[in-house]
Amino acid sequence: MASRIVIIGNGIASITAIKAIREVDLDSEIYLIGEEKFYPYNRIRLSKGMLDDIEENNILLQKKEWYEENKVKIYINTKVVSVDIDNKEVLLSDATSIKYDKLLFANGSSNRVPPIDGINKVGVHTIRTLDNVLGIKDNLNKAEQIIIIGGGIQGLETAWILHKSGKKVIVVELLSRLMPRELDDKASEILKKIIIDHGIQILTSSSVKQILGDSKVEGILVDEKSEIKGDIVIYSTGISPNIELVSNTKIKAKRGIVVNNKMETTIENIYAAGDVAEFNDKVTGLWNIAIAQGKVAGYNIVGKEIAYEDITPVVTLNAFDISLFSMGCIDETNSTKVLLDENVNNTEYKKIFIKNNKIVGAIVIGDTRKSPLIKSAIEKEILLDEFDLSNVSVDELLNKLKK
Repeated sequence: MASRIVIIGNGIASITAIKAIREVDLDSEIYLIGEEKFYPYNRIRLSKGMLDDIEENNILLQKKEWYEENKVKIYINTKVVSVDIDNKEVLLSDATSIKYDKLLFANGSSNRVPPIDGINKVGVHTIRTLDNVLGIKDNLNKAEQIIIIGGGIQGLETAWILHKSGKKVIVVELLSRLMPRELDDKASEILKKIIIDHGIQILTSSSVKQILGDSKVEGILVDEKSEIKGDIVIYSTGISPNIELVSNTKIKAKRGIVVNNKMETTIENIYAAGDVAEFNDKVTGLWNIAIAQGKVAGYNIVGKEIAYEDITPVVTLNAFDISLFSMGCIDETNSTKVLLDENVNNTEYKKIFIKNNKIVGAIVIGDTRKSPLIKSAIEKEILLDEFDLSNVSVDELLNKLKK
């Protein structure tokens, strides 16, 4: 029997869920509700291609006619203000409502706003939406020095793009190293040196206390003593899942909306996927995981039972004329063996984390061509019993795995 499926959120998890639904069910009504005024687009392009011709039609996840072809009723520039579980309906910002038989939360996350005095001043930006990026581009011509708060991957990609455009860039990171969740101390130091060598200033272990300026940004105050001039501030300090819609419902949420391996919430016929979902106490906020979860949610919504299995988190950085990736568990204290290769000039770094004779994680700077091989070894839990791990290099191990 055909049903009505309502999907809240217009990111990659939603689009992947729709594709899975339509593989099985061509008849159910699908309603896709997005808060932005744009059709669903590729958010990865926002920081990576900030200065390209970045307008809606160039970064769409699907052409606009795709929605009609797949019988998807799409709502843009429309906010869901509440969800009525008892009556199975969502209330929209225009005071209308939509009934549902199945509901999918795929409304993602928001950039965390750091608790800094003056963070709402004119000239302070973040990168989460296409409007965010367009706003930054509109102000770039008048800016000479740009301050990036946050030394994670988005902050660094943004710094690289702006540096290549001729801007002076300063990156300020609260913690002691860049990409603190993805790199160890040594890898972070290598990356920091490479970035500084390109002419970008890096301040680690530095706390921004205040955004300076009266009517607009004029700089920042660091550690209550150092003033740094700047015309634009861009912050990238982590994400917060958008769980507000379930806060007054019986749907269980912790950091994200809690789901099982079918992407089901604690309420029957309601699902969650992507950045808003919490599975096994983890919210990842990664593209490849959002795709996998969206697919699982879509299939289960239409009765094709499939279980989600943890996917290896993968983060890649292609900037500063290097390639870098980090994947899996890189906690050395949780490893039984670590293999390390690095060259003398510190532009290449390969570290493999092993636990109970299985590869569980890796950090690589330089030659990243073997990243699919490492990812496969992690996901397949390949045993390394036949290898003498006390006398093998990273490259030798990977070459043997390839065979």
